[in-house]
Amino acid sequence: MDDLKYWLSSLADLALPRYCIVCGRKLETRERHLCIYCSADFPFTRFWMSGHNEMADRYNAMISRDMDSGECTLAYEEYSRATALFFYHAEAGYRKIPQALKYGGRITAGRYFARILAGTLFSSDIFADVDMVVPVPLHRRRMRERGYNQAEVIAREIAVYGGIEERADLLVRRKYTQTQTRLSPEDKRTNVRGAFEVEEKVAEKCAPSHVLVVDDVFTTGATVTACHHALRRYFGFGLRISAATLGFVNSG
Repeated sequence: MDDLKYWLSSLADLALPRYCIVCGRKLETRERHLCIYCSADFPFTRFWMSGHNEMADRYNAMISRDMDSGECTLAYEEYSRATALFFYHAEAGYRKIPQALKYGGRITAGRYFARILAGTLFSSDIFADVDMVVPVPLHRRRMRERGYNQAEVIAREIAVYGGIEERADLLVRRKYTQTQTRLSPEDKRTNVRGAFEVEEKVAEKCAPSHVLVVDDVFTTGATVTACHHALRRYFGFGLRISAATLGFVNSG
């Protein structure tokens, strides 16, 4: 059976060649989305192996900054965990992975890398007890424009892999915001301030103990932090809130 699948895949590749999402090299039959060379050089963060890492530190610094400035009225916040699959550099071809999902409609590729992310998450004691996955929501206008939410694609694969609940309806984006791509760090923070709210009718039926907020790329942490605040305001301190993304933009 495996030999039959191999030859059928080989024939399909002759008719419709597939190419590496990173470097553009033609893929061999057994290669999926990445060629062997880009797979070998894949820039894993390995953040899932350590509760304290560069992404988690940036995430918590953003949370603390909001608390100090009075934007978040909570008086205390436990250190939150965060992880990403790979380092995202503007000059490196691996940036094309989330871009292909977000702008190119490459949902199958997005699912593939989301499953790899899920494997790292549930191999870690830090994230093994996550019992609900919540994607960063799109505003309904943006959803109509794009047709799908890239964060939801990732979140769904994580939930299926872990056999846990995914609630794309728990958070809603009340405020239509401009794209974060070209904004300064401070403008990104202002852009998403107060943008997210918990949908109370959904939340009333939920009793999570550890929620994982999922997005495609973590840059400054402004978006996932805004989601964090919305969840914390509703559920209080009994809820653990962590974050996971495909890409992490290294400030260095």
